[in-house]
This record gives sequence, structure tokens and C-alpha cells, in this order.
Amino acid sequence: MNLKLEKIAEYLQGEVRGDAQQLISAAAPFEIAGAGQITFAGGAKYLKKLADCPAGAIIVPKGAECPSKNLICVKNPQVAFIRIFELLHPAPKSLAYLQKPGISPDARIGKNFACGQDAVISHFVTIGNDVCIGERAVIYPGVVIGDGVKIGDDTLIYPNVTILDRCIIGSRVIIQAGTVIGSDGYGFAPDGEKYCKIPHLGIVQIDDDVEIGANNTIDRATFGKTWIQQGVKTDNLVHVAHNVIVGENTLLVAFVGISGSTKIGKHCILAGQAGIAGHLTISDNVIVGPQCGVAKDVAAGEIVSSGLPEMPHRLWLRVQNIVPKLPEMKKKISELEKRLERLEGKKDGESISD
Repeated sequence: MNLKLEKIAEYLQGEVRGDAQQLISAAAPFEIAGAGQITFAGGAKYLKKLADCPAGAIIVPKGAECPSKNLICVKNPQVAFIRIFELLHPAPKSLAYLQKPGISPDARIGKNFACGQDAVISHFVTIGNDVCIGERAVIYPGVVIGDGVKIGDDTLIYPNVTILDRCIIGSRVIIQAGTVIGSDGYGFAPDGEKYCKIPHLGIVQIDDDVEIGANNTIDRATFGKTWIQQGVKTDNLVHVAHNVIVGENTLLVAFVGISGSTKIGKHCILAGQAGIAGHLTISDNVIVGPQCGVAKDVAAGEIVSSGLPEMPHRLWLRVQNIVPKLPEMKKKISELEKRLERLEGKKDGESISD
């Protein structure tokens, strides 16, 4: 595909600086983009190198200047680059897409199944009773869907995903391979030397425009629902326990674990290996650093940094600045202690002689 720069700018609602007739055939990273390719410079590091970039065109923030280069000025260069990348490089058609819309004869379908127009149910899919799947949904091979599950329009479920009974999946949701949604929560009541399993009778609800990474486990609620709200994006290997609520447009990075009945607010970021204790409230716009263990509520807008237990980010930075100096500080403290002992001994000696 070849597109003139003026057409790309129109598509991105941006402004052309330079040759509007320049033809663009592909998108590429800033470091390797060449003639006929488009890239983006979203940060100061790359904006300083605009003149040295051989790309045919560069997407830049509004106000950026480089007279020797063809530029498209937009509000958000990274998002604009993603949009043009998807236009120039459509995703390859997978096995499920190559199959015509409809139900594979190798699928196993329960009673009272409702399937929207142009949906794809691939081979070796197992679907229980009373399941409803929306229009243009794609269910890859090996997926297991339990009784009473509801799945919205344009949702994409990759191979070997398991969605257990009565769970609700919204529209335009992507669930990567190997994820389990609706497994029992981890709940056991002590009974002497043994433990009695607590029943989990609730569901999992995943709202619209959510993406769930590979090998996630999202447990059903004890009662009510575990709720992943609109726009949430999870990385691979994330665990969400029973009755957790994850607020809109929150990011959960790899190996995050959230214990039961905790509420995560909107627009939060939980970095890799962060662990959140149960029955907490993490308010809106919170950032939790990597490997951070959170054991108490966190107020809106706070940044809690790495390590266990959590602490305010600015305090954590001060602590990290001190750590390399600890051996020298210990030596100085020891010297001061010896000097203090000598001074105190001398003072005591003076008082005796008097």
C-alpha cells in the first residue's frame, strides 16, 4: 500500500510540514526507518535527532520543527503511529479468520445456543447450555465456554481459554491464550486441623474494551461478582482474586496479584510483581511500583514504590540514595561513638580528681 503524506495527515487529523506528495509504503521504528517509511518521535530524546532520521516522514508533537524533514504534527504521536501502522500493516488472517463465519462441525455446542451474525466458532470449541455469543465474535480452537455465559460483539477469544459458568464478557474484548475466567476463589475456613472449602457462587464480569493477557486467572466471586471494568488492560500471568473490582482504564502488568475483595480505582498502574493484600481500597490514579507489597489503603494520586512494605515514592528515592552510603556512615558513627566514650571517660576522670 502506498499513501501520500497528505492522505495520512488527513487520516490522523494532523498537519503536514514538508512534501505533502511524499509516498509512504510502510511504518518502522525511529532507529531503522528509511525512505518511503513513516515513524514517530514522541519524546525529547528523538526530537533532538529529527535531522538525522532518514525516514520518509516523521510523526511529531504539535509545535515541533525540522525544515529539512517531512513531518506530520499531531497531539499524540505514539497513538497516531499505532493507527497508521494498523492501516499500513493489517494483522495477518489467522486460522479462525480463514474459516467462514459460522460454527465448525468439529465444535461441541450445548442447548439453547444463540450466536450473532458473522461470528466464528472454530473447531474443537466446547460450549455449554444457554450460551449467547455476539456478532462478529471469534472463538479460536480449544476454547471451553461454560453454561449461561454471555459474550458481546466483536470479542476475540484466543486458543485454550476457559470461561466458566454464567460469566459475562463485554464487546470488543480480547482474551489471550490460556486464560481462565471464573475459576473458584481461594477460600477455606479452618475446621480443627482441616480446612473447609468456601463455596463461590458469584460470577466474573468483564466490561467492554478490555484486554486480558495470556495465562491470567480471574476468580469468580463468593457472592456477587468479580468485576473488570471498561478499558482495563492486563499483561500475562496476572491473578485477580474473588470479589475484586478493577476500575476503568487501569493497567495490570505481568505477575501482579490482587487478593480478594480489594477495590482498584480508575486509571491506576500496578507494575510488575506488585502484590496487593485483601480488603483494601486503592484509589484512582495510583501508581504501584514493581515488586511492591501493598498492605494498606492508598489515597488517590499516590505513587508507592518498589519493595515491601510500600512507601511514598519520594521517600523511597531518598532511601535508595542513602543505601550505598551506609558502610561509610557506619564507619563514621563508630568513630563518633569511640570519641564520645573517650570524652565521657575524660569528664568522669576530671570529676573524680576534684
